[in-house]
Amino acid sequence: MRRSLLILLAGLCLVPSPAVADQASIDSLRLLKGATGAIAARSAVQKTVAEGAVNLLPILNAFQGATPLGANWLRSAFETIAAAESKADRELPASELTAFILDMQNSAAARRLAYEWLLKQDATLEEQLIPGLLQDAHPEFRRDAVARLLVQAAEVEGDPAVQLYRTALKGAVHKDQVATIAGALGAAGDPVDLQKHFGFLTAWKIIGPFDNREMKGYAVAYPPESELDLVATYDGQLGEVSWTDISTDDSYGAVDIGGQIENFKGSLMYSVTTFRSAEKQPAELRLGTPNAWKMWVNGELVFEREEYHRGTRMDQFRIPVSLRAGDNTIMLKVCQNEQEQHWAQDYTYQLRVCDSGGIAILPAGENNE
Repeated sequence: MRRSLLILLAGLCLVPSPAVADQASIDSLRLLKGATGAIAARSAVQKTVAEGAVNLLPILNAFQGATPLGANWLRSAFETIAAAESKADRELPASELTAFILDMQNSAAARRLAYEWLLKQDATLEEQLIPGLLQDAHPEFRRDAVARLLVQAAEVEGDPAVQLYRTALKGAVHKDQVATIAGALGAAGDPVDLQKHFGFLTAWKIIGPFDNREMKGYAVAYPPESELDLVATYDGQLGEVSWTDISTDDSYGAVDIGGQIENFKGSLMYSVTTFRSAEKQPAELRLGTPNAWKMWVNGELVFEREEYHRGTRMDQFRIPVSLRAGDNTIMLKVCQNEQEQHWAQDYTYQLRVCDSGGIAILPAGENNE
């Protein structure tokens, strides 16, 4: 018996050990910046792909903190390996990938990538996972979960339908789905506060117009950029200007400067609001406007875009910021040019506060629906 065991152990020692992921190559992809590393990146991808499925999970883990360029290379490596496994009729490691997908601490993009490839292998995965992802950190998982509830709600009537729509609303972050839900609930006598649901900022103080003829004012630092004094008066484009209140009851938070004040051509306005955060936290300020603009948060310029009338949509610009606990001052500089075409007359903006998944962050003291 002892001899047989020794022979068996000796035989096991002759079996090649499982491949180990080349973490150095994967890490080199993760931190890529600029185009200068393309040759090295291709080499790292080739090495990573050559080692096969053993690298699938390490690649997914590397998405955490990866540069945008690095994430693209990691995605390419993962998809190449996954496609090769599929072509060879070898299954992807379902249990490990499923566990990765369900862990919301992992990269949202990597989780979605793993899900899409695992779904090709097992069509029942959607039914197994998606209902539990209604409030997932990844907006596409939420979208899938909401879509399932909308199908169910359309098949029933009365209170059961209302309850399904209300449940779906808790996960809905996409405008089209929210509009469908709001329409159904409104028809049932249960209206939705869209401003609150999306986290739009609707009450502002505004001052102007200041001169932007020939679009020169964009680069000019008028007084509000150096001192935020909400009781001050300044020399404006058409005479003395002072801060005044402006608000909007538009469902999607659109502040219409042209409609509510005047569409001053070749002008610019400053708008200020205060957002009280319950805690120090990361957030996204999502802006939609057809006008040129600059944005300051707590006195710091966080983003700007000198472009006029290319079009506008909700969440057109996404600006990551760090909110401090308590009051945060947000100031916009919104510039109108002198174009006379009908499509160049909008003088509007909409701004909301949310997390990276599009879920509204409400001011301290306000509760979600």
